[in-house]
Amino acid sequence: MHDISYVAETAAHDHEIDQINAEAFGPGRFARAAYKIREGGPHERDLSFVSLHGDIVVGTVRLTRIAIGTGRSLLLGPLAVRPTYKDLGIGRKLVRIAVEAAAKSGWNSVILVGDPPYYGPLGFLQIPIGQITMPRPVDYNRLLIHEIEEGALDGLEGAMTHADMAFVPMAESDLKLAASA
Repeated sequence: MHDISYVAETAAHDHEIDQINAEAFGPGRFARAAYKIREGGPHERDLSFVSLHGDIVVGTVRLTRIAIGTGRSLLLGPLAVRPTYKDLGIGRKLVRIAVEAAAKSGWNSVILVGDPPYYGPLGFLQIPIGQITMPRPVDYNRLLIHEIEEGALDGLEGAMTHADMAFVPMAESDLKLAASA
């Protein structure tokens, strides 16, 4: 479809994005592991995109900063397209746009929970089971990574959380200042 445009998400799109996600995933979306992580803080609006048919949002993808141990990455999702616009390549194009934006912003990987046959051709590979854990039950066969920078997965091990919720240890110099206060 040549009359579909792709633009950075803005707050003006929020209502339609919420409708698309409700339609695509239903109320069960709130129980998912990835949703629990997203509850920890905001998504990266400058790395999130919508597809438009005219001025109507027909597809959406978001990226959220995450922490895994001492490593950092982006969590892709939700990715959703209105039913009447499915099977036109809109979702795949949104994923490619989001990954390209992540790369341009200096991120070295993007992670998601999704179907390997869909995401594999887009450069996503399965993460070894047990390397990364999530806060709720998840099918770890569907935990995938796109390494923007080769070897990025090596720096990611442990529990996944929203980056805003991650514990950041104080530098030794800050510990000395705190102790002397």
